[in-house]
Amino acid sequence: MAAIELSLFDWRAVETRSDLDRFYLVRDHLPDARLVQYLEVMRGSGRDDYPVAAMWNAVLAGVVFQHPSIEALIRELGRNPALREACGFAVLPLQKKPMAQLVPDAATGRMTIAYAAPQALHAAVPESWNFSRFLANVIALEETLGMVTGMITTLREQLMEVLPEFGCHLGYDGKAIDSHSTGRVSRTTGETSDPDADWGKHETSGVDASGKPSKKIKSWFGYGVHLIADTQYEIPVAMHLTPASHAEQIELRVMLKETFTETPELAERCRDFSAYRGLDSAETKALLWDAYGIRPLIDTRELWREEKQHPDYDPSKPITRPLFPARVDTIVHTEKGSIHCICPQTGEQRDLAFQGFEADRNALKYRCPAAAYGLDCQGRERCHQAGGVTPGEYGRIVRISLDDHDRRIFVPTPHGSPSWHRGYNRRSALERINNRIDNSFGFERHFIRGLAKMQTRVGLALAVMMAMALGHVKDGRLGQMRSLVQPIPATG
Repeated sequence: MAAIELSLFDWRAVETRSDLDRFYLVRDHLPDARLVQYLEVMRGSGRDDYPVAAMWNAVLAGVVFQHPSIEALIRELGRNPALREACGFAVLPLQKKPMAQLVPDAATGRMTIAYAAPQALHAAVPESWNFSRFLANVIALEETLGMVTGMITTLREQLMEVLPEFGCHLGYDGKAIDSHSTGRVSRTTGETSDPDADWGKHETSGVDASGKPSKKIKSWFGYGVHLIADTQYEIPVAMHLTPASHAEQIELRVMLKETFTETPELAERCRDFSAYRGLDSAETKALLWDAYGIRPLIDTRELWREEKQHPDYDPSKPITRPLFPARVDTIVHTEKGSIHCICPQTGEQRDLAFQGFEADRNALKYRCPAAAYGLDCQGRERCHQAGGVTPGEYGRIVRISLDDHDRRIFVPTPHGSPSWHRGYNRRSALERINNRIDNSFGFERHFIRGLAKMQTRVGLALAVMMAMALGHVKDGRLGQMRSLVQPIPATG
């Protein structure tokens, strides 16, 4: 028989606090007072075996500890008295006081007080139907008053107070969430088992490992989560949930206007906004810069098709078009917004030297590469004549006014510049947030049908994520603000 040591480890070596501290972090920083008050009103004079606050805390515990279902939460409450106490439930089984009744005494005929037999003990843990009724009230408050997703707005403003840089770098991403429905139409009702959901399709194209063009099409039946987040801290900022078929471009513009109207300070603080190329739109880029002074860092789609039909088209070379099509000039541009000059003497193409964005002119400034880099250009004089300029030794200057050119292609921070890449690369933060939504909050496998239920559940997950981040920041643990499962240090 193998010998077992009596002490497996020294308790003094434990450097982390109870796992319940993560729950306390959310419970103490989630702005849910108004929601709980409304739930109290909705209960009214009904049975109060399980207090509203305790039921709400149990729902939060289910999200924090990532229980996949209410049944899993109930089992955990049943075997964990510390969690029951933290939520506000009684630790021991409950028994109501026996009811007193006046009954006639058979011997004397007088009325005497008699007590009914004591009722059986009843569990301190709510049943599944208790949670079902309670959650129905929570969903109703979200559907009518937006109380769950409203907490996201409050948390956003609270995070702005404790993090001076929060909101400086924002980004957007859409996420597909399947409904717990196959999407098949019933022969009897003519509807699916989730009438609020519909079919969505997302198409991505690129180049595979062998260099051949590839295209992937994903279709799903369910919903789309539209998420704006801080790409520096990886914390959500705003959320919309729609049926899967809703267009992301339209929804993004709606969210921008709504979010910056609710929190004008966020628009003033934000410096750049990133999104993937599917959101490439002149209207969106113009809205960000013209209305809010935010630099759009959105990848540009390749939509030019006419040149690809020419017999001399070379796929290895980017397509260029004249920057000033109304005159014969040497300056051309690509669909990505890079600016080139073509030497009228040799036909050599060179990149113009970017000199920055002139805010007072709302224009991009470029300089002749020969003058900027000290290169020899045989066609310099003819280039100046084509442009109608006499620049001297400094070389020709080309200004691109955003008001006069394609807003989809030309933006204050040019596509491909170092600052553009730095800001756009931060957009990967949204992918990590979406991964937490799937894996940490269980949306890859769930049992949710209906728009109101899904919006309540997604909104609660994001609110918990933000409340936990707020608690870590206030306690001085900036390095843990994105952590959902990491234990809190005992010294924290």
